[in-house]
Amino acid sequence: MGTNKRYAESFDRRLDQRIIEQMMREHQPETLRSEELQLDEQPLTRCPRPRPVRAWVRYGQVPLLVEAQLVAWTPYAAAIRWSVPDGGEHRAWVWASAVRS
Repeated sequence: MGTNKRYAESFDRRLDQRIIEQMMREHQPETLRSEELQLDEQPLTRCPRPRPVRAWVRYGQVPLLVEAQLVAWTPYAAAIRWSVPDGGEHRAWVWASAVRS
């Protein structure tokens, strides 16, 4: 018996979304270390009002593109925050090149 291809893509998307949500609930995102940020050497700009962005974040070895808010940045890194499925919020510093407007 064959499979219904019309529903297979929808099912796959829902399954992928559940896996992403579970990963966000059970793990913390990776963030840049202080040696990488060099906040004592680089100028830091804080946003008076966070800007909506999309950014690549790693949860362990898994990269995820998240809808986030940009809250601060240096010439090389960006501080972002985003909502997670359990109603919480994650924060991380990521490389500036990982952020899209």
